[in-house]
Amino acid sequence: MQNTTDQSVGRGRFFDDFEIGQEFRTPARTVTSTDIVNFACLSGDFNEVHTNFEYCKTTQFGEPIAHGPLIYSIMGGLQYASGINDGTLLALLEINAWKMLGPVKHGDTIHMVSKVIGKKPSSKLDRGVITFERRCVKQDGSVVQQMEATLMYRRRPA
Repeated sequence: MQNTTDQSVGRGRFFDDFEIGQEFRTPARTVTSTDIVNFACLSGDFNEVHTNFEYCKTTQFGEPIAHGPLIYSIMGGLQYASGINDGTLLALLEINAWKMLGPVKHGDTIHMVSKVIGKKPSSKLDRGVITFERRCVKQDGSVVQQMEATLMYRRRPA
């Protein structure tokens, strides 16, 4: 079982290229107040914990925090930026055990580490299913979100 972090992912990994235990680290991205406000507008979720600085001073967070689904969305963008999906990803099939483990605030820089925990050929010979354990990690090393994501990838052409 290979258990190394591949930081030079390369463009477009096929189903055949993944190995159980393999880890991939994405580029990092800093979350901004603009991201949080734009997501509130897009989603319609104007909960005070995301939008009201004065209210947030009375909470354990001290300032607005990012929406959980915003961070999930950024994680998807980071995976895209890594190139791992270029021309090979067919579908997101399932998200399981999605956990919010800590807050993300304006100015936090996050990246994602994905570990291959499942690999199953499809009944269709041109594709297969990969399950990742995904962890969103802040600049201080703390894991702020974790989930299992199951995706369908193309197989390498013969």
